[in-house]
Amino acid sequence: MPVEFIGYIGNFNASETIERSGPIIDRDHIAAAAAIHENGGFDRVLLAFHSTSPESILVGQYVTSITRNLKLMIAHRPGFTAPTLAARQLATLDHLSDGRVSVHIITGGNDQELAQDGDHLTKDERYARTSEYLDIVRKEWTSEKPFDYDGKYYRVAGGFSEVKPLGPDGVPIYFGGSSEAAIAVAGKHADIYALWGETYAQVAETIHRIRAAASAHGRSPRFSLSLRPILADTEEEAWAKADRTLQRAKALRASGERLINVNAKSGAAQPPNEGSRRLLAAAAQGARLDKRLWTEIAALTGAAGNSTSLVGTPDQVAEAMLDYYNLGVSTFLIRGFDPLEDAFHYGRDLIPRVRALIAQRDNASPHVQAAE
Repeated sequence: MPVEFIGYIGNFNASETIERSGPIIDRDHIAAAAAIHENGGFDRVLLAFHSTSPESILVGQYVTSITRNLKLMIAHRPGFTAPTLAARQLATLDHLSDGRVSVHIITGGNDQELAQDGDHLTKDERYARTSEYLDIVRKEWTSEKPFDYDGKYYRVAGGFSEVKPLGPDGVPIYFGGSSEAAIAVAGKHADIYALWGETYAQVAETIHRIRAAASAHGRSPRFSLSLRPILADTEEEAWAKADRTLQRAKALRASGERLINVNAKSGAAQPPNEGSRRLLAAAAQGARLDKRLWTEIAALTGAAGNSTSLVGTPDQVAEAMLDYYNLGVSTFLIRGFDPLEDAFHYGRDLIPRVRALIAQRDNASPHVQAAE
């Protein structure tokens, strides 16, 4: 099973430990991040979406214009663009980038954030709408003649797109969401299901649930895991670096400075989305879990997004990532707390080690795939 590495390009330089500065769209930062990821051997990069952020498809067009091979994972929220138009937008960019586009569907679990874009459906209703949305997107990508669609949320008469993605099945669809409603939609539509950095047991459980949901549709999705690796030359130095990361995050929060994610707020209230609740459940088990999963940033931020780390030397972190590969994960989304410097070190020190370990594992057992 081939392994894929996804990085992250923000619209500006910021993180849980770095105060945002500069313009809301910092082209110099985007260009530097793109170059580091492309030169570092990443396969593609995530371009995030939020109800207050720059538009991810347009940022993606800029990234493809300044790179040659780096692929995109464009976060996209159904419900605010007609699915027929969104399908043509993505297919158009796929052509302009020579087939470098994928889309990450994020339906959204935070009612307050969704209301900022004028959406007042319940979470289950949003996932039902997402399923219809993706039905239509795929028809736009694949139908050789005009089609009709009559759903609860969308009605299309004679829909058709002259521009198709370069791949015969459309652009790859990544999908996130851990609620029961999300799992059902993922089973029907996800090409790659995206998890946050959970424990081995949690990841195995989710993979089992997704595979069961997908089997009803005759589908076999792949799996992606998101992590924030913390690397150093020795294990002791790596854990000291993790502690410094936590202290900087606490200091930035205490100072009242702006954070990269306006929803990254700690507090007693449970977060509205199931993915964050799952990370907090892991954090409640302890700060260090399994071999080297570190949960303290998730606990601090209310697990507002990708917030758990693997901590250790590059060899140790690579071995832990191999464990997830053996569970069925074939894609790793890795980004650091120092976005540019960490991406450089991942490309130099981590990605080659993981690729080598996986190649060694697969060559030793050529007829054995990752865990079913």
